[in-house]
Amino acid sequence: MRSNCCRWWTSAHLSWSRSSPLRTRSHMSQPVVSSRKKIYLSGPIMDEHLQAARTWRERAQERLSDAFVLLDPMRRDFQDREFDSANEIVEFDLQDVRDADLLLVNYNRASIGTSMEVFYAAHDLGKFIVAFSPIPFKECSPWMVRFCTKILPALDDAIVYIREHFIQRHIA
Repeated sequence: MRSNCCRWWTSAHLSWSRSSPLRTRSHMSQPVVSSRKKIYLSGPIMDEHLQAARTWRERAQERLSDAFVLLDPMRRDFQDREFDSANEIVEFDLQDVRDADLLLVNYNRASIGTSMEVFYAAHDLGKFIVAFSPIPFKECSPWMVRFCTKILPALDDAIVYIREHFIQRHIA
C-alpha cells in the first residue's frame, strides 16, 4: 500500500504535467527507431591491405544502404596498438554484432577476428550469417561452414541474396 506522501507527489506532479506545454508530443524526446534491418560487415582488417579491407565494404554500402543500416567496423579509427585500444576494438565490434540483425562476411581467407565474430553471432546470438568466399566449399573451414548460414561465391551473389530475403515488403 502506498503512503499518502507518494500519492500527494504523484497527484501534484500529474496536475502540473497536464497543464505543462512541455507535455505535448512535439516536445518529448523519443529515440528514433529505424525499421530497416542492420547488417554488420565482418571480414579481415588486421593483416589485410587497407584498400582491400575497404573496397568490398564500400561496394556493400553502395548496394545495400538504401534498404539497410550497415555497421562497418572500419568507421572507427584506432591507430595506436595499445592494450586499451585492442580491448576497445573488440568491445565496439561485439556491440555492433549484438546490434545487427544479420552479418555479411567476407571469408576470403582465415581470420581470427572474423571467425570469432561469426561464432559469437551464430552460436551465442542466433544471428543469420551470409558469407561470400572464393574458397571452394571442400576447402572451407568446417567451423565456418557450420556457423555461416549461407556461403556464396562472390559479394554480388551475397548482396542479391540479402536483398531477396531480408527487405521487408509491404503487401497492399
